[in-house]
Amino acid sequence: MNTQTARKKIEVTPPQLADIGAGSVGYIREIDSDLAVQLLGPRISVPDGIRLFCLYGADGTPVSISGSWEAAFANAREHELTPVSVH
Repeated sequence: MNTQTARKKIEVTPPQLADIGAGSVGYIREIDSDLAVQLLGPRISVPDGIRLFCLYGADGTPVSISGSWEAAFANAREHELTPVSVH
């Protein structure tokens, strides 16, 4: 007897994925200085090699950039978002 349960593959579209957790979940991800410049604009000087953490809304919209994971976490809580980390 096969003990594994068959799993049905579910297709999720990008708009459906963006709706999951909209307004309640914030994703924290470490970003490099190049991406920080793209997000902040060319007038901002960001040193190479610096560790930065971006808080994104569930739809992928950047909310804030912080110098530590803890600061990004606190920023999520200030925006009444449940913070989760992504790699």
